[in-house]
Order: sequence, then C-alpha cells, then structure tokens
Amino acid sequence: MEAFALLNGQTVKPPVWKLSNLAATPEEEWERLQKFLNLSKADFDAMLATVEPLFRRGHELVVGTYDYLLANHETAVILGWEKGANPEHLAERRRFFTVWLARTLGMDLSHEFARYLFRAGQIHAAHGPRHIHVPDVYVTGSISLVNATFARFLMEEMPGNPVIPAALGGWNKILSLHLHLMLLGYQSARTWDNGDFPVELSFFGRVRNYTGRETMVMHLPNGSHIDTVLTRFFNYFPQARSDVFDIEWLDKERLDERGTPWMVVEKSYRVRGGWRVLVNGRDIGYSGGLNQAIQPGDTVSIFPPGR
Repeated sequence: MEAFALLNGQTVKPPVWKLSNLAATPEEEWERLQKFLNLSKADFDAMLATVEPLFRRGHELVVGTYDYLLANHETAVILGWEKGANPEHLAERRRFFTVWLARTLGMDLSHEFARYLFRAGQIHAAHGPRHIHVPDVYVTGSISLVNATFARFLMEEMPGNPVIPAALGGWNKILSLHLHLMLLGYQSARTWDNGDFPVELSFFGRVRNYTGRETMVMHLPNGSHIDTVLTRFFNYFPQARSDVFDIEWLDKERLDERGTPWMVVEKSYRVRGGWRVLVNGRDIGYSGGLNQAIQPGDTVSIFPPGR
C-alpha cells in the first residue's frame, strides 16, 4: 500500500525521489575489473595446471599466514593476540581463510563470491561480530603475501616448469580482483562510521532481510542531509537496490579539462512506489525530500511497501 497525505483537503502522493551518486555494486565492479584485467583462457589454463600443487600446500598456507600475523607485533596487537592467539578466534579466522582459499583455487568467478568478498572487506573494517578493525594496509599486504607464497610453493613443487610464470600472472590478476572487492566493502563500512554525530536507523519488514538486524547506528558529518544517509545505506547494502529502485539512464553534459562540453550517460536510481523513509516519524516525501537536514538525535526509519 502506498503512502498518501492530505493537502488542502485533497489526497496527494509524495514526490518520487532518486539517487544518482551511488557506487557501483560488487557485481558491477567484479565484471568491470575482470574485463580490464583481460582474464583469458590462457590464464585459466595455466592456473589450472597449478591448482593441485597449491591445494596440497593449502593447510601450510593457512597455518603459516596466521603464524606470521601472530609473530608480527602490529598485527598481533590489532587481533588482540599480544599474549598469544585466542584459540576460538584463531579457529574462526583459519576457517574463513580456508573457505576463501578453496574458492580461489576453484577459480570461483560467481557474483555470489563477489558479494562474499565485499562483505569480508566490511568485516575487516570492524563491522564483523568481533568488531576488529584491520587497517587496509594489512588487507593489501596479506594479499601480497599470499601471492608471494603461491610463487614459492610452485617453485618448490614444480621446479623449472615453464607454466609457472603464466600461472603466477593469472593468480596475480585473480588476487588483485579479490583485493579490489574487499576494499570496496571496506570503504563502504569506513564511510558508514565517518562523521561527527550518530544517527539511529531502524528497519522494518523485508528491509531486515538485507540488514540482518532491526537497527544500526551511522555517523554523519555536520550539515548532512537525508541523501547522505540513503547513499551510505545503499552503498553498504547494495543487494537491496534491485528491490527498492528502478534504474533510469540520464544524459548529462560535462566539461573536460579544456572546457569542452561532452555528453555522458549516468545511472539514476528511482525509488519504487510504496517505499517510505521517515525522519523522526515524518515521511521525507512531505518534509523536504532528499534535502532534509539531519541533526544529532534524529532517527531514520525505512519501510518497505505494505507498511
């Protein structure tokens, strides 16, 4: 059921709002970077020839990675392991790493894996169950260490094999792809927390299917408007967009560095009927739209159709 209001005795529908500055979805970035990296059949054939020796050393890679993080003072402090690793926490991280390694060696290029990596990035930004913030330099560094370990394993397992250089080139592309998706999720979480004051968001109905919870707290810079809240929300939960929006393609004119105008096509997300966003209990469609200012102590509620 759509929301309506009375204006001068007449029933009116709220104005439709749109967002046009959302980041690319994990699926879009996954496909875009694959094309840029030019992952080819030759890459996959070379990688396939090295899967078995890498798989044999998989346990060593998992154990060795966390031994290294434990031995490094800075990462040990980040993980809370200054006095030794917590066995339960260590087992959790090894399981996560093992699942990732299995999917990597299986050359999983599914969109579901892109979303998995995006979420992994958010978890590293302290948005996981343990709320541990791993700075992005260590996320990048860990991927580099895996790449180096792949090279060492292959030189030890397949000495002199001419397929190794091509295989390592392919694995480097794959690991770069994984890193990009993780950093995309990491940035969405860091942006969510970046601000001067907290605002509570409440979710209702099937919105909770995307958020996995009833409420969350977002931090906003002074002077923010509701469009900042919604942009951050749909960048953090991009999986909700297909349910909430219809996509419109807009022709816009821009100027290049010489001041010459040129046309670009931009994606705009137009909210579907029945979706409601309330600030302090008032629908934004009747109280300022996306330009409505957000103040400390405000609450934002998101309702799906039918409420």
